[in-house]
Amino acid sequence: MNKRILICNRGEIAIRIAKAVSELGGTAIGFYTDFEKEPAHLEYCQEWIYLSGTTNLETYLNQDKIIELAQKSKADAIHPGYGFLSENPSFADKVKETGIIFIGPHAQAIHSMGDKAVSKKIAKDAGVPVVPGSVGKIDTINEAKDIAKNIAYPVLLKAVAGGGGKGMRVCNNDEELEKFFPAVQREAKSSFGNPDLLVEKYIVNPHHIEVQILANNKGDVFHLYERECSIQRRHQKVIEEAPSPFIGSDEKTRQNICETAVKLARHVQYDSAGTVEFIMGEDKSFYFLEMNTRIQVEHPITEEITNIDLMVNMIKSAFDMDLDFKSQEDIQIRGHAIELRICAEDSETMLPSPGMIENYDYELGKGIRFDHCLRPNREISSNFDPMVGKLVARGFDRSVAIRKVRNALNKLNILGLKTNIPLLKVILAEETFQAGQYTTFYIDKIKPQENLNLNITPQELLIHAIEKEIGLTN
Repeated sequence: MNKRILICNRGEIAIRIAKAVSELGGTAIGFYTDFEKEPAHLEYCQEWIYLSGTTNLETYLNQDKIIELAQKSKADAIHPGYGFLSENPSFADKVKETGIIFIGPHAQAIHSMGDKAVSKKIAKDAGVPVVPGSVGKIDTINEAKDIAKNIAYPVLLKAVAGGGGKGMRVCNNDEELEKFFPAVQREAKSSFGNPDLLVEKYIVNPHHIEVQILANNKGDVFHLYERECSIQRRHQKVIEEAPSPFIGSDEKTRQNICETAVKLARHVQYDSAGTVEFIMGEDKSFYFLEMNTRIQVEHPITEEITNIDLMVNMIKSAFDMDLDFKSQEDIQIRGHAIELRICAEDSETMLPSPGMIENYDYELGKGIRFDHCLRPNREISSNFDPMVGKLVARGFDRSVAIRKVRNALNKLNILGLKTNIPLLKVILAEETFQAGQYTTFYIDKIKPQENLNLNITPQELLIHAIEKEIGLTN
């Protein structure tokens, strides 16, 4: 594939894209900016381009400037990664108008599935189960109360254009709904430029299950099974697993949810990599939540259990090339994979903690993968998401994957930067997580942040894990 691909992103995802482009024989073109003179991803790009500006609005969110630079560099395609402009239909349309390929779905799919009210209606029309609640946006508190009365409390107020856990609030009665309605509107307006809200039934003890989709321009849509993403703080994911330990050996439910995701993707004529997200109740009934029309942070665990390179095949799909597999039967689950998001965060407060990386070291054992953008003497800025890497382990089964990822985490040291590694160690050793019985309430109910022992050594943690596994301790 002798193509030139401009990567309009940064950090570990830009490195991931650049590696895939190089593997396919293409030329990866990366940006550097005024506030990142030598970003880590340029080591993996064949060409570098200066993107002027000192803010995200002036750089990675500047559509016209990026397209102008793509034309000057004679790029055949633009890959947006995730975040920034990856789910912006206007950007996808502008790219297409120039004759440059947008590596992602067509703009109409991005537009329709990016709006929670519109996507919910589309899902309903496609015969996909949706959470009971408002079909479209609601305009008044009284309207919200009427819906809440019909579906019964608790309900969830959520921004139509929301994401990343922002613009969401649980309400248990009319009084809370009256109190939170204007506050959620304000947050939605400030975060997304759109104050419109939905009201939905709040599912008790829910699981966040998502299905990976990969489609091409020929109308073929495939699923690569599900991921469990229920370990969250403030509705943002911390640990992901594939396949879901909650679904476990229930192949009927697995097949049902995966085929439902394919049905929705076909309905919107989807033609790239994407994720259909569901909320699953205690009885394994599931409802459509949203669709992410891009590659996901947690895509590596799906790659590990299917042995299919999602990034490579996403690029192949954009260029109308044959995918690495022929049919759904070619895609099988092999083993279990777990991903830990390594973030520059305070483990106790779980708030971002930017700073300078003095040095780091890690050890990659068999079945371990570490996608990261760590470099010595590099600053982790508050301008960007605090995630600096993704530690992934693949094992014969879940217990082996947990053992491997704990061992790898114990051998990961990042100096000079406060990270969430201590919190991750506590979660991995905690019995509810080990049993695979956690829900999206895990952080709030189990409160692993209150059990931190920041002085415990990696060797002590490993000894405890071994003793527990062979029954010497609880």
